[in-house]
Amino acid sequence: MAEHASTNQGSSATKRIWYVFGILSVVTLVEVVLGIIKPAFMVETNFIDLHLLNWTFIILTIVKAYYITWAFMHMEHESSGLRRAVVWTSVFLIIYLVAILLIEGGYIEDVYTDSHIKWNL
Repeated sequence: MAEHASTNQGSSATKRIWYVFGILSVVTLVEVVLGIIKPAFMVETNFIDLHLLNWTFIILTIVKAYYITWAFMHMEHESSGLRRAVVWTSVFLIIYLVAILLIEGGYIEDVYTDSHIKWNL
């Protein structure tokens, strides 16, 4: 009886790994296809001073990071307080890092474009 339970649990774990692999593969495939095709409406549409395509990449990357944390760090089986502490902190830090990079990158681009400093690349 114990062997059957462990075999069933192993089969369930294997099925879960393939399920997670499938989801992450689909999200990655969507990112790659959008990166290759670069739909005109997503490149030409700006939202908060950034192309819609870039926002799509940022959001899909955050979704993948969240799902990796949820599945491979086994957060789905932890208490809700620990899940919130780990996942929300990670998502907040990723969003904060992206915001800082976009703000500073925009500032540096403005300085090189609108001031006496020229591009030395």
